[in-house]
Amino acid sequence: MSDDIKQLVSELVPAFEEFKKANDERLERVEKGLSDDALLNDKIGKIEADLDRLEDVNQRLSQEKAAQDSVNEKVASLETALARPATGYDAKSIDENVALFDKYCRKGKESLDPMELKALTVSNDTTGGYLAPPEYVRELLKSVTEISPIRSIARIRTTSQRSVQVPKRTGQFAASWVAESGTRSETSGYTVGLEEIPAHEMYALVDISEQDLEDTVFDLEAEMQSEFAEQFAKAEGTAHVSGNGVGQPFGFMSNGDVAQVVSGHASTILADGLIALVHGIKSEYAKNGTFVFNRTTLSSIRKLKDTAGQYVFQAGMMLTGGVTSSVLGHPYIEATDMPSEGSDTFPVAFGDFRRGYMIVDRVQMAVLRDPFTQATSGNVRYIARRRVGGQVIQAEAIVKQKCST
Repeated sequence: MSDDIKQLVSELVPAFEEFKKANDERLERVEKGLSDDALLNDKIGKIEADLDRLEDVNQRLSQEKAAQDSVNEKVASLETALARPATGYDAKSIDENVALFDKYCRKGKESLDPMELKALTVSNDTTGGYLAPPEYVRELLKSVTEISPIRSIARIRTTSQRSVQVPKRTGQFAASWVAESGTRSETSGYTVGLEEIPAHEMYALVDISEQDLEDTVFDLEAEMQSEFAEQFAKAEGTAHVSGNGVGQPFGFMSNGDVAQVVSGHASTILADGLIALVHGIKSEYAKNGTFVFNRTTLSSIRKLKDTAGQYVFQAGMMLTGGVTSSVLGHPYIEATDMPSEGSDTFPVAFGDFRRGYMIVDRVQMAVLRDPFTQATSGNVRYIARRRVGGQVIQAEAIVKQKCST
C-alpha cells in the first residue's frame, strides 16, 4: 500500500468525526428554529466532498484493486516516456533560423536584437515554430464508467450448458407433539420446486479502418478489448440490479417476490426505516447482509442518526484489521444503477446476496476479428460476445426499501 493511500485512509475517521460535529450543530440550529448558517453549510459541504474523496479510496481498497491500479499507472508512465516522438530534425540542416534559436537557448532572450526576436516565434512554423514541436502524450483520456459491482456480493456459478437448474424447497411440514401412546399421522406439506437460470447473450460490434490500425500509435485492438470488457461489465451490472428477465438477467429490484419495507417518509430514507429494513429479513440472512445503494443515497445516510443520537454510518479504516466503513454495522457497496431517493422509489436494498442472487457464466468474453466482411470498405470488424445469466433464487434473503409512509 502506497504512503499516499495510507494517508488518505488515515484521514477518513477524523474527517467523519468532524462531519458529525458540524452536522450536529446544524441539527441543533434547526431544532431551535434558527435560520441556516451559510458558513456552517459551506463547512459541511466541504467535509462531505472530502468524505466522498476518501470513500473512493476506501471502496477501492475493499475490492483489492489498489495494488493493480498502481502497477497499471507505472506501466502507462513508462509507455508514455518510451513513445515520445523524436523532433525529426537533422543538425546538419541548420539554417539562419536555427542559429537564432541556438543563440536564444545559450544566451537568453536578452542576446537577441528586436528583429531577431520578432523573427523567432513559435506561432509561425517557418520562423521557429517547427523548432518547438508540441509533446504528444501516448495516453488516452477516458471518462469514468460507473459499474454496479453486484458480482462482488452475489453467488457465482460457471456452466457449460445453456442454463442452470437449481432444486428449491417450496414448502415444509410442521412437527407435532404426541402422547406416549398417541396416534401418529403423516406430517405433510414438504414440497420442492425448480429454479432455472438461462444464460443470456450480449454483444458489441465495432469497425476500424485498416489504415487506422496500421498508422495509429495506440494498440487499437488492445483498446477495443478493454472497452468491450468495460461496457459488458456495465451492462451486466445494470441487468443484475434492474433487468426485466426478457433476453437479459432478471434483476433483484425487478423481482416481485422480494419483500419491501417503507422508509417512514414520502420521499426520503430515515434512520428508523433503515433499522426496520435490517430487521425485515430473517436473522440468518441479516448477519451476512450487505446494503446496496448509489452514491447520492450514501450522502444522505451519512447524516442520519438513530433515536439514541448515534450516526448509522460508521467510518472504518482498512489499516486496522481490514474493517471497512459500515451502515448499522453492515458492509455496503455503491451500485450506480440503484435509484435515488424520491417518492415511491426504492433507493436501498439489503440482504444476503450470496444466498439470494445467483449469477451464471456460460461464455466469457470472446472477440472475433473479421477482416473479410468489410474488406471492400477498407475496415476490419470486431465482434465481441458474452453469455451470462442471473436472477433471484431465494427471495426471502433480500429486502428493499420504498420511500413511503
